[in-house]
Amino acid sequence: MLMPALRSIHLYPVKSLTGSGPGEAVVEPWGLAGDRRWMVVDAERGLLTQRPQPKLALAAAEALPGGALRLTAPGMRPLTVEVPAPGETVPVEVWRDKVEAVPADRAAAEWFGAYLGVEAELVHLDAPERRRPVDPVYSRPDDTVSFADGFPLLLTTTSSLDALNSLIAQGDHADEGPLPMNRFRPNVVVDGTAPWEEDEWRTVRIGEVVFEVAKPCSRCVVTTTDQRTAERGKEPLRTLARHRRFGDRLIFGQNLVPREVGTIRIGDRFEILG
Repeated sequence: MLMPALRSIHLYPVKSLTGSGPGEAVVEPWGLAGDRRWMVVDAERGLLTQRPQPKLALAAAEALPGGALRLTAPGMRPLTVEVPAPGETVPVEVWRDKVEAVPADRAAAEWFGAYLGVEAELVHLDAPERRRPVDPVYSRPDDTVSFADGFPLLLTTTSSLDALNSLIAQGDHADEGPLPMNRFRPNVVVDGTAPWEEDEWRTVRIGEVVFEVAKPCSRCVVTTTDQRTAERGKEPLRTLARHRRFGDRLIFGQNLVPREVGTIRIGDRFEILG
């Protein structure tokens, strides 16, 4: 088996949009720098994701210097969105969390509204160090998170994806596989570990940065969405339900909380500390 190492890094400047795969990233207490600091919300300022809007998979957000964005999507003119100036915040909802955020320029709302065909707005998380706490059951009192689903980072492993794809190949929807890792929208992907070994990890190190493994990641319909076409199938949820069901949750990947800050790079050594 290979020496465990960091295979890839993934940043998603806008939640549920296509992101990027940089060679390195800065780890902040609330996640990777630039990851999920923006979010699309509906008319009631509730979270809009690929669950009700699979077309978001085809939209991309490129991070520009200073935190600005360049948005692109099929049939849409590219749009540059600047970080909104400090000012009045509005309450938005991320799953069950109420969070204060700053609305982006009206042009961004019009862009997303035209693309999705519904009233929409783009908002920015101006102060991740204080806006949204991590679930206290799985964290320390001062832990915070961006607009990610619930935890600062998501880790997956190539060996577990290979194992999952082998199971899919044996099932009723084998024609849907093998699935790429982008179905699971991880932040960090690790090579050189045994399949499903991550279930037992409690503390890990990537390069010089230590992370607490908070809890397994339960998966939803977004994983059935082809990130290139926005079309949906049955996998991987059908196979996860048969082989990776823990209670009422279908599990793939592990949620991480940083316990240090620093920079991680592709090729960094990956260590299991406990």
